[in-house]
Amino acid sequence: MSVDLNQTPRTLLVCEQSSFQHQNNRVSAQVEQLRFNYKVSVLLPGCSSAPSHLDSVFNSFSSFYLIRKLPIYELLDRNFLQSAVFQGSVYGLSYRTRIDEDNCVALMPDGHLTLSLDKDSFELLGFEGKTSKFNHRSQSRFVVSVDLTDSRMAPGEPGYLRLLTGLRSRLKLQADFLLSHHPGGGASLQTLLSRYDWAEHRPDITCHSLTDLSCPAPQSCDPHSLLEWLGAVDADISSENSSSSFLSSLVCPEPKTTLSHALSVSVCGLVLPQDIHRLIQTLRCYLEQPHLESWVSLTVHGFTDSPVSWGDGEHGFLRGGENFYSLLMFHDHTYRLHLATGAYDTCPP
Repeated sequence: MSVDLNQTPRTLLVCEQSSFQHQNNRVSAQVEQLRFNYKVSVLLPGCSSAPSHLDSVFNSFSSFYLIRKLPIYELLDRNFLQSAVFQGSVYGLSYRTRIDEDNCVALMPDGHLTLSLDKDSFELLGFEGKTSKFNHRSQSRFVVSVDLTDSRMAPGEPGYLRLLTGLRSRLKLQADFLLSHHPGGGASLQTLLSRYDWAEHRPDITCHSLTDLSCPAPQSCDPHSLLEWLGAVDADISSENSSSSFLSSLVCPEPKTTLSHALSVSVCGLVLPQDIHRLIQTLRCYLEQPHLESWVSLTVHGFTDSPVSWGDGEHGFLRGGENFYSLLMFHDHTYRLHLATGAYDTCPP
């Protein structure tokens, strides 16, 4: 057996318990920290179909755009900077590029542009950067991070021209690119979109009605076991197994009850933090209704190959690219927040 398969990868899990009514609760701040989300999963115990107000929120998630073969220097276009980057929050991410092998790019809502580059590409670009924290080979990967809102990077300034020249004339980096903008939407992106092959997409919504679901007690369940169970429910994996089962030994943690009904909803795409904020508020209102189960869960998964994960922190992959959080909300306005990363990430803030 190889060393990689014989060793359990290191993981990080940060747990927090508080109340939405506490003035120092960190839910909103943490939602903002994970910027590039590809999936949101909601579990509604005791529910067989989504109420109309929840269904409306799911269907109002922001659309996003996939631009084919976008030259990355276009992100420095003066008109794009003026109409989008300086006027709101732009979320941009190279699509289907692998953080451990390919050149990856992220444009963050605070105007920071991050390039994760292999050694040859970094040297071709000829711009200041730093060695990646997660090199699994000696100095094989580098990170370039630029604040496009900094006056020193204003169009026409030396720093701006040096980066533009590197991307346009030397490196000539291009990639399929996911792009979204809040609050302007597609209107603020039209100048850029008009020059390339693009398609507009809406997040995909999937609903599963579950019956006779074995469920642990979320208030007292061990966090690792609870997250494992939530993941199994989301993936439609049975936890009705015996410990001697050859295929799976996964069982629902004790103590457990049986839910006659539950609804699992997943939303996949480029999901913005602003939409997750609205969903959380709607779920809190949903919990105030009488005759319902006393809790709901929401899990948000970041893109595994994003150059950044929490805030501006560098993201790595190698064995696993996990970066997600799970929020359990209770009817008394308390919550349990779990933030998790894989082996090649820094600890969530």
